[in-house]
Amino acid sequence: MTSDIREHGEETPRAKRLILGEPLTSEEIDGQLLPKKRALPIFASDALSSVAYAPQELLMILLIGGLAFLSFAPWVAAGVVLLLIVVVASYRQLIKAYPSGGGDYEVARKNLGEVPGVVVAAALLVDYVLTVAVSVASGVDNIISALPELDSFRVQLAVGFVVLIILVNLRGVREASFAFAVPTYVFIGSVALMIVVGLTRTLMGDPPVASSAEYAVQAESLTQAAVILLVLRAFSSGCSALTGVEAVSNGVPAFRLPKVRNAQMTLTLMGGIAILLFSGLTALALVSGVHYAENPCHLIGFDCEAGPQPSLMAQVAAATFGMGSIPFYVIQAATACVLLLAANTAFNGFPLLGAVLARDGFAPKAMNTRGDRLVYSNGMILLGITAIVVLIVYQANLTTLIQLYIIGVFVSFSIGQIGMVKHWRRALREQAMTEPDAAASASARRERRSAYSGLAINSLGAAMTISVLLIVTITKFTHGAWLVFIAIPILAVLMIGVNRYYRDVEHEIRVDDTTHFGSDGDLAIVLVNRLQKPVLKAVEYALAAEHDKAIAVHVAVSDEESAALQRQWEEHRVPMKLVIIESPYRSYASPVATFITQYREKFGSSVVTVYLPQYIVGHWWESLLHNRRSRRIAQQLMLVHGVSITLVPWLLDSSELIYGRRSRPLPGDDRSGRPGPETEARVQTHGRRATRPAGPPAAAPVEPEPASGRR
Repeated sequence: MTSDIREHGEETPRAKRLILGEPLTSEEIDGQLLPKKRALPIFASDALSSVAYAPQELLMILLIGGLAFLSFAPWVAAGVVLLLIVVVASYRQLIKAYPSGGGDYEVARKNLGEVPGVVVAAALLVDYVLTVAVSVASGVDNIISALPELDSFRVQLAVGFVVLIILVNLRGVREASFAFAVPTYVFIGSVALMIVVGLTRTLMGDPPVASSAEYAVQAESLTQAAVILLVLRAFSSGCSALTGVEAVSNGVPAFRLPKVRNAQMTLTLMGGIAILLFSGLTALALVSGVHYAENPCHLIGFDCEAGPQPSLMAQVAAATFGMGSIPFYVIQAATACVLLLAANTAFNGFPLLGAVLARDGFAPKAMNTRGDRLVYSNGMILLGITAIVVLIVYQANLTTLIQLYIIGVFVSFSIGQIGMVKHWRRALREQAMTEPDAAASASARRERRSAYSGLAINSLGAAMTISVLLIVTITKFTHGAWLVFIAIPILAVLMIGVNRYYRDVEHEIRVDDTTHFGSDGDLAIVLVNRLQKPVLKAVEYALAAEHDKAIAVHVAVSDEESAALQRQWEEHRVPMKLVIIESPYRSYASPVATFITQYREKFGSSVVTVYLPQYIVGHWWESLLHNRRSRRIAQQLMLVHGVSITLVPWLLDSSELIYGRRSRPLPGDDRSGRPGPETEARVQTHGRRATRPAGPPAAAPVEPEPASGRR
C-alpha cells in the first residue's frame, strides 16, 4: 500500500509524518513485536503505577474512623497482596490456554457463551476508559503536590496529557516502548530506593516522620456494622493495585516469540514488583505517620485553605529524603510520569480487545483496521476521546474517579476465572475419554497434572475474585459505582446489536444459486451543469467505456442557462447527445431519478451508469466549496434500482499538495478544454495520462426521447 502510494506521487501529509512518523508496510509488523524488557513498561505500567495511589486510598478510607483504624492497614494490605498473587497465578494459566489476545473475553465467550463474553468485553472496555482517567488524574495530582500553583489548571493538564499519550501511541508500539521504558524503570528504582532508605532508617532508630503525622482527625462515630463496612471499603480501594493485570493476557500477540513464555514471565515480573512496592510503601507510610484524609479540612491543624493536601507519595518522599531535595523531586517526577504512562496500558489493551471484538462482529469493523504505524489507531482515538470526556465531567478529581474504578476489572476477573474453571473441567473430561494406552503416556500424564493444577488455581481465583466483586459492589455502589453498573449493560446491549446487524447483513448479501442480475441494455448518463473541462473529461470516459448508449443530461432550473448550454454544446461539437429535462421545483436528483425510471420502464431493465465530475482539492476548506451538489445527487441516485455511480476526478492545481503535481491543461486543448482536432485526446487521471488514438468525433448514439424530457 505504502509503496504504491509513493509510486504514484501520493504522499502522507507532511504534518502527519512529523507527528506520527513514516508509514510502515505490513511486512514490518514483526519488527514491532516487543521483548520482555520493553513489554514490561508497555503492559505493566498500570499495575506498577497503582502502588502510587492504592496505599493512599486504603489509608484514606481507614482514617474516616479515626487514627486507631490505621491498625487495620497491615491486615488489609496483606489481603490485597494475597489476592494479587492468586490473580497473577490465574492469569498465567489463562495466557497458556488462550494466547490469541482475547483474554477474559475469549475465555468467557468460548466457555460460557455469547452473553457472558460480551459482558466481560463491556466491563473491560469501561475499565480501560477509567484506567486512563484515573491514571492521568493521579499523575496530575502528584504534579500539583510538587507545584501547588498549578491546581487551577488541573483539568487542562489532564486533557493535554491524554492527547500527548494518544500521539505517542499512534507512532507505534515499538516507539511507545522506547518513550515509556525510562520513566517506568526510574519509578521502580527510585521508589524501591526510598523504601530501602526509609525502612533502614527505621531499623536504625531514626524513622522518617511525615508532615501530616502531627495532625489529628475528626473521626466519625461508627457502629460495629459500619466498622466492618469501613474495613471492607478500605480493602476494595486497596484492590485498585490489581488493575492492569489482565492487560498482559490481552497483549500476548504483541510479544516476541516464544509469545506465551515471554508473556508469562512479564506477568510474573510485574506481579512481583507490584507486591514489593505496594507492601513497602504501605509500611513506610504507616511508619512515617502519614495521615491522608478524604476531606483535608477534617485534619485538625491542617490549613485546608492553603492548598491541596500533598499526596501520600509526596509526604513519604519528603519524610525520607527531605522536602525540596533532589531525590524528592526525582520521585515526584517519576511518579507523575509513571501514573500518566499507566494510561498507556489501556491504550494497548483497549485497541487489541476492540480488534478482537470487531473480528467477532461485536464492534465496528473499523476497530480492526491498522493505521500507518501498524497500530489499531481507531481504537486508540476512541479511547482517548472517551477518557477526555470523563475527565472533564469529573473535573479530573481522583477521589471521585476512584469510586468508579475496579468494578469493571473485577467483573471480568470473576467471569474469566469461572470460564477457566469450565475450560479445565472440559479438558479433564476429554482426557478421560481418550484411549487407555494414550491416556497412560507421559505426555498425557503431564497434561492431566497441568489441567488439575490449572483447575485448582483458577477455582481459587474465581472464589476470591467473586468475593472481592461483592465487597467492591457493596462498598462502592452508593459512592458512584452505580454508573458503571449502568454503563456495562448498555455497552453490552449495543455490542450484541452490532453483532445482530452484521449477521443480518451477511445473510442478506450471501451468494446463493438463485442470485442473478439480468439486464437488457447498457446506458451511460453524463450529468452536465455547465460546459467545462471536467464535463468533457466525463464525456471522454463514457465514450471510452463503449456503452450501448451514451447521453448527456442537463437538469434545467433556468431557461437561460439551459439555452446557453445547448448553444455551447452545438458550437463545440461535443460528440454526445444532450438531453434537457425540466425541474420546476429546482431539484436535481429527483428529475434524473424519474428520467432513469421511465427509461427503464420503456426500454427494459438497462444497467445505467451515471458519470459525475468531481473536483480533487488540496485544502480542507476547499471541500466545503466544491462537490456538495454532486455528493447529494450521488447519494440519492444510488437508491434507484439499476444505477451505478462513476465519479470522474478533476485535479485542481491545489491538489498538488496531495499528489505532488498540478492538473494543467493538455497540449492542444483549447480554452474550453475540448481536445484539438490535430492532437490525440488524452484523459488525465491521478498523476498519469491514458491515451487513445485521435480520430473524428464519435457519432452520437441514436436515443429515443423519453416522455419526461425535451431535446
